[in-house]
Amino acid sequence: MNIFTILIILAMLAVLLSLVMGLAVMAKGGETSKKYSNKLMQARVTLQGIALLLFALAVLSQGS
Repeated sequence: MNIFTILIILAMLAVLLSLVMGLAVMAKGGETSKKYSNKLMQARVTLQGIALLLFALAVLSQGS
């Protein structure tokens, strides 16, 4: 396993965690949902972008 594989797995786990937390907050509803739903969605999108960037870098590094 190279460093990109490990980083991609960690990024994907972080995305999964933020998704599960977002779903739990939405299911709870109320003030907690109003306060944290948008922040968790932004975190998930950012983490997905990081995971995709790492994947692209891993693919590009394999080609050279």
